[in-house]
This record gives sequence, structure tokens and C-alpha cells, in this order.
Amino acid sequence: MGVLCLSAFMLLAAGAARAETQPVLVISEGTSGGLDHAQVIAKYQDVANVIGQALRTKVSVVFAREFATLENGMKAGKFDFVMARPSDYPARGMRDSGYQYVANAKPAGQCLIIVPKDSPLKKLEEARGKRLVMPEQVSYMSRFCRAELRDQGINLASENVKYVREQAAVTFFLANKFSDVGAIASYSGPAKKLDQEGFRILHSSVQKPYFPLVAHSRFDPAQIKAIQRELEGLSAKPEGAEILKRVGITGFETGNEAAMKDLLAWLEK
Repeated sequence: MGVLCLSAFMLLAAGAARAETQPVLVISEGTSGGLDHAQVIAKYQDVANVIGQALRTKVSVVFAREFATLENGMKAGKFDFVMARPSDYPARGMRDSGYQYVANAKPAGQCLIIVPKDSPLKKLEEARGKRLVMPEQVSYMSRFCRAELRDQGINLASENVKYVREQAAVTFFLANKFSDVGAIASYSGPAKKLDQEGFRILHSSVQKPYFPLVAHSRFDPAQIKAIQRELEGLSAKPEGAEILKRVGITGFETGNEAAMKDLLAWLEK
């Protein structure tokens, strides 16, 4: 309760800070978090400092624990910068609330279709008619994987699909022979341990922007360009590698505005 109250207080403070023109970077790590507000500040303040260097001002970090807080804040235009996963939240901020693309994290996000190493399946089309296990149906990654499978000619409405709450449960179902084929995010915990836990990738999806950073419309193109230059150059700086490692990414890229604008239409097609 204390953490939730703190987050609410800090987000109110974010609105006040915006009114006074001191920028605020709002962070959301989705459902994979578990961090409190102090830990989020420690993890992301250096990224905020990079943005601040470009703008020649102080940028503070606040934590949006709840998706509703994140989305409502963007709808109301309360936040200066938002760096959030899953990517559909920043994408809606761009489409519906006038936020503008700044950057996204590297590497890009993908849906991985996985099977046990001893599975006889060799091609994605062989997954038709098999028992599938996927993240919960309303989740971003489930919709991501559904869209990829749709584009590959597999309609999940006609398949035997089990939806589970945690991505770790996907590999559990496969390991225990409850399912034949699974779908997970490339940036998930299970994806980092596939080989050692006895799984292999049957199919990798198209790449989509991961952990995007978007900015309020009040920032002009020159300011956005300045921020992009600082973020792109971060990996080449001596201190940059440590900053990126702390956040859990390998760098920033800034050329995916069109992909961000197309993301929601692709998911919802």
C-alpha cells in the first residue's frame, strides 16, 4: 500500500513538475517489474540524465506501477517523457494523445515459437493441429504472437490453445508434455535460458520496437533530435555500457517511428 501511495504521490508531483517546465521521465516495466519507486530511480536516473544533458535541464524519474495510471496520464498530457513496456502503451500515446517517438531499446522485440529439443517439429506450419501454450490472451505478447501466426497462415481460433498467466508457465507446460508448442517474448526470462533448459526456437517473428521512449508534443523537433543523438551515442561512451547494462538493454535506436505508428494496426488487424 505504501508503494502504491508513493507512486501516486510521485505521479501527482510529475504533473506539478510539468507545470513548472521541469521535465519528468515516467517509467513502466509492465508486469515483469517487482521494483519499488526508489529502485526504479536508481535504475533509470542515468537515462533521465542523458535526456537532461540534451535539453540542458534536470529530468526526474517517476514510476508508473499501474497501466491505468500510465495510460490516463498520457491521455491527459501529464507526462513529459514515457519509457514503457509493453510497447502498445507508448504506441497508443502516439496515436491517441499526440506523443512523439524518440527512441526504442535494442535489441528489438520478437515472438519466439518454441518446442522441446526432442520435438519432431521442424517447420512452423507443422504446428497446426498441435497443442499450443501462450501467455494470457489479453497480454501484449499473446497479441503479438497471434498477429505473427496470423501472418504465417495459422489462425489461433481454429487451434487448440492454452493460455497461461506467466511466460515461465509456457516452458513448464512444454517440459511436462502438457503442450507441444509454446510462444514467448524474446526479451522474457525464459527466452534467456532456452538452450540450457532443453528448448529450441521453431520460428522467430518479425521484429517490433521494444521498450519505446516517447515525448510530449511540447518538445520541438530540434529537442527531439538532440535527445536522439545523446541516446544513440550512449553505447560509445565509457560510462554508457554500465548505464545500458543496468537498464537491461544493449543500446538505443531512433529509426523506428514508422514501425511504432504501424504497431497497433498490425496487432489489431
